[in-house]
Order: sequence, then structure tokens, then C-alpha cells
Amino acid sequence: MPSDVEVVVDPDTYTTGVPHRALTRLREEGVVRAGGAVSVFRHADVRTVLRTPEVFSSWLGGTQLRDPATPQDLDYVRRMMLNTDPPDHTRLRGLLTKAFTPRAVAALEARIARWARDLVAPLADGEPVDFAHVVADLPLLTLAEVFGVPHRDRALMFDWSNRVIGYQDEELANSAGDTTGMSDMALRALELRPDPQPDPRARGGMPDLYAYAHALGELKRREPGDDVMSNLMRHDVAVEEFETLFWLFSVAGNETLRNGIPGGLVALMDHPDQYEHLKRDRAALPRAVEEMLRWWTPVMHFRRTATTATRLGGVPVAQGDKVVVWFTSANRDERVFADPDRFDVTRDRVEHLSFGHGPHFCLGAHLARVQLRALFSSVLDLPGFLVPAGPADRLRSNFQNGVKRLPVRLVAAGPRGAAPGRG
Repeated sequence: MPSDVEVVVDPDTYTTGVPHRALTRLREEGVVRAGGAVSVFRHADVRTVLRTPEVFSSWLGGTQLRDPATPQDLDYVRRMMLNTDPPDHTRLRGLLTKAFTPRAVAALEARIARWARDLVAPLADGEPVDFAHVVADLPLLTLAEVFGVPHRDRALMFDWSNRVIGYQDEELANSAGDTTGMSDMALRALELRPDPQPDPRARGGMPDLYAYAHALGELKRREPGDDVMSNLMRHDVAVEEFETLFWLFSVAGNETLRNGIPGGLVALMDHPDQYEHLKRDRAALPRAVEEMLRWWTPVMHFRRTATTATRLGGVPVAQGDKVVVWFTSANRDERVFADPDRFDVTRDRVEHLSFGHGPHFCLGAHLARVQLRALFSSVLDLPGFLVPAGPADRLRSNFQNGVKRLPVRLVAAGPRGAAPGRG
């Protein structure tokens, strides 16, 4: 029989759901040394790791469970903001913060609400619809607006994130999107798309993404706007930093919400009493969004590397140790959340870690919350309840808690009796 740690790191596990029983047992141990890593399962210990970059570095070994294949690949990923420590991280983050201020997000809210209504409206006819496919366009539209990508090219970001996040899932890793209506610079970039797909984290793994980034950058130099790409062109950013910022935005800015929204609906359909409560009490929606993020937890883990010998949760950690924090466990820690396996849209003070903690707290957290509230506000406006119209098809990944397909249909009566799923 495989150990609990082996179960948790196996991407095949997640095709049937997150292994919460194994995570509960591991959480009782707290910090576990196994499988070549120090794994961290309790909320308080995860927070300690994330807020102490001088001890637990993002830069030394990167932030992924798997190690980069070559020293050259490690050198390249170290230039990505996600894989930096202060002060480099602080400098790079400062180039992007203008796009995510409350004022900047507020200027987008009306458009986000309109996009959400338009995306959800077809569900009202009662025919089976793939909810995961329908809602995937909301973060793409929003990201294209913030980043300065022409809306007609936004399917590129969908394709790139499939290849990066779906690297453990053969269907997504080798998928190809619809190119209808794309710009000439997008079509030229797509000519460089590799087949088969190599490691997408390596510099040679995403040549079409980098070609498009440079073409879009040149366009923004000539025709600047009030967007992230135009702002980057105004600063003296190294080529590698520019490329990796574009890579990070195109993938991370899209994928977490793309999986978080279907996960939120799974939570509602699995808990019909909470769905009905939310229909009656719309004022509970902001708290419900936080509970969705806790209960589903889109990003399941991140990695750090110990810069020095230390102790964590009473367990010795050696210099150079790989330290992996498990958000799926921390977000159900009994020491923080009463009855943590219960999905409760009225839960107070949902101190989840789905957006991280410390210096790397998600830059787009506020924007993500606005999109979640807009989308589920539109869902609650429907004249009935969404229920499963077939089994969900889950992503094969130990990193993203993802749903590839989520067939649903609208019914007039309450959703009680819907087939349960696993968050």
C-alpha cells in the first residue's frame, strides 16, 4: 500500500478528488519528512514558511515540487517573479501593482459584471452546458483587459495555461485552441508552437508565448496604453524578466480562477442547503466566495528551499531541503476552522491560504474576488438551480485542483438530491 505522502503527491490521485483523509492523517503529524522533501500540512506552519523568505527561499530551487531538469532551466526560472525573494521580488512586484490597486479594479467592475452575465445567460434555457468551458472566458477577458492583450487573441492564454498547468494531464498538455479571428502576430507566434510539447518551464518550452510577448511589446512601444504591457515597456526591464513576467501573467493570472469558479459551483451543488441559503440571502455572497476558495483550494501546494538549518513544527530541516507547503491541508486545519470539511457560506473569518501569505501573497487577489462575486451573482440570478448533468472530469494534477469538464443544467426546483462530489 502506498504511504499517505505517496498518495498526496501522485497526480493520478486527483482524477477522483483531493485525498482529504490522507491529508487529515498527515496534518496530525504536522511536518513530515518523506519522498525527498519536508512536507508541511498545518496552517500555522504553512504561514511560517511563506512569511520567512530569508529561511525558506523561492529562488534557490524554484517553487515547483519537481526540480528543473537542468541547471540552465533553474537559472531561467529563477528570473520569474514567482521564483524570487526580496529585494528582487519587491522590485518586480512594484512594476505591476498599479494594475491591481482598488481604484484600478473598481474601473473594471462594470465590465466584469457584464461579461459574467453574458457568459451565464445561456444556462437559463435548461439545456446541459459544460460550466467549466463557459466560465473559462471570464478570467481570459479580464486578464486581456489588464495586460493589454487584444481580446481576439485571448485564446492563446487559454492554450498556454493548458500546456503549463496540464503538463501532468496528456489531454491538456497536447491540446490546441481555436485560432479563428486571431491577429496576424498571434498566428505568426503559433507557427513556433512545439509538437510534441517539451517542459513548458524551460526557455525552449514555450517559443510561441515568447514570440508573441515580444511582438506585443513592440506594439505597446509604438501604441502605449494604460495596461501592464505598456507600463513594462516604459521601464528598463531585462529581456528575461520581461519574458517571465509575461509567462507568469498569462498562466497564473488565468488558471487559478479558471479552476476556482467551477470548484465553487461544485461546492454549491454538493451542498444544496448552502446553495438555497445563498439564493435567499445574497448579502452572504462575499463570505461564500471566501468559503469556496477555502473548501476547493485551486492551488494545492508550493515549494520552498531551506537556506539554513532550522526547525519547523519540531522537525529538523537541513540547509538545502525541499520544503513543500500543502494549502489543501492548511485550509482544512481543525486548529483554525471549526468542522473544516463542512462547506458553510455563513462561516466567519475564513482565514484561508488560497492566495498565499507573506511577500508572495497573490497580487491579483482583489481582482479574483471581484470576478468570483460577479460570476456567482449571475448564477444566483438564474431562475432556478444548477445541478449536475453528468460526471465532472477532473484534471490529472497534484498542483492545480482542476475540472476540465463540468456538465450542468438548470432546474426550477431546489438542488437537493444532487450527486455529491469531492473538493
